[in-house]
Amino acid sequence: MTIHGHTDPRLTGLRDALAAMVDSGEELGAAISVDLDGETLVDIWGGHADVARTRPWERDTIVNVWSTTKEVTALAVLLLVERGLVDLDAPVATYWPEFAANGKEGVLVRHVMSHTSGVSGWDQPFVLTDMYDRETATARLAAQAPWWEPGTASGYHAQNQGHLLGEIIRRTSGRTLTQLVAEEIAGPLGVDLQIGATERDDDRVAEIVPPPPLPMGLSQVPADSPMVRTFTGPVASAAAANTIPWRRAELGALNAHTNARALARTFSVISRGGAVDDVRLLSPGTIEQIFREQSRGVDLVLGVPLRFGIGFALPEPQTVPYIPDGRVCFWGGWGGSMTVMFPERSLTVSYVMNKMAPGIIGSDRAARYLTEVLDAVG
Repeated sequence: MTIHGHTDPRLTGLRDALAAMVDSGEELGAAISVDLDGETLVDIWGGHADVARTRPWERDTIVNVWSTTKEVTALAVLLLVERGLVDLDAPVATYWPEFAANGKEGVLVRHVMSHTSGVSGWDQPFVLTDMYDRETATARLAAQAPWWEPGTASGYHAQNQGHLLGEIIRRTSGRTLTQLVAEEIAGPLGVDLQIGATERDDDRVAEIVPPPPLPMGLSQVPADSPMVRTFTGPVASAAAANTIPWRRAELGALNAHTNARALARTFSVISRGGAVDDVRLLSPGTIEQIFREQSRGVDLVLGVPLRFGIGFALPEPQTVPYIPDGRVCFWGGWGGSMTVMFPERSLTVSYVMNKMAPGIIGSDRAARYLTEVLDAVG
């Protein structure tokens, strides 16, 4: 399979790895981008954008990146922190008074940014399509009681973090998350990035191929545990990403549509001290907040050891051994998409795909690609 795009000679191994994955069928279609201090070392893509293999993956193909979206939403909040509109140490209820209900008056913005708020999903009954009604879905979250003591442990806010942070954004900026990303991130940086996808872009969207069922074993876990309550409130559906209602919704935890090139340029803001070319989004002080550890231990929802800073995960070798220790931040999406930032190296690596791998955090494919990058230029 021909891999298209630009590859620095030091990274031909990465290009070969992607070609091998596409040829073997491990990948259907994918793209990888590597930014080193503003220089694009890699911008490659290949494979197909649909299961029938009638549409090649093109330079401008975009795809639903699942929880890599959370990085975009976190960046939007940090932009408001930078401008003094949001205080990470303020109670959420400072900006969203209704959220204080049922014992949540002490939940801080930093708790939501680090998955430690105790509100990691919706109380039943709640189905996936209920997420599409932002106003009703956020009102439901405001009325809930936390499922564990806020600030004491992380419990991955798998599907609702975007609603929580999106409402903080709306209350403080007067704009929706979708608008803020378009006007203050994608527009100034000139990147192909949006929350959801507009009708005019439907023909560019790659078809998602759902993964094998998650081996969660929820039947063995108490029904009132954060894990069960999160993964059943609502039950996730990978196939939903191929529907028009999903694309038109604002799901700040789940449905950014973009490509690797756009993600690498966007998050090089973090790797390069807050500015890309002549566009400054963050100061070094705001970036430093990302690396202040908020939680460390077995996540109450995912059931594996994780470390969270503000808006991003920090290295945890037990769970993500291919991400080296140090001043590194990252997150990724269900099925394997991932963006990793290395500020001390001014390095940003992004990978997106449409054939979802098993598991929620990274994949063997993501590990292979990142290892190729770090072996060559790390």
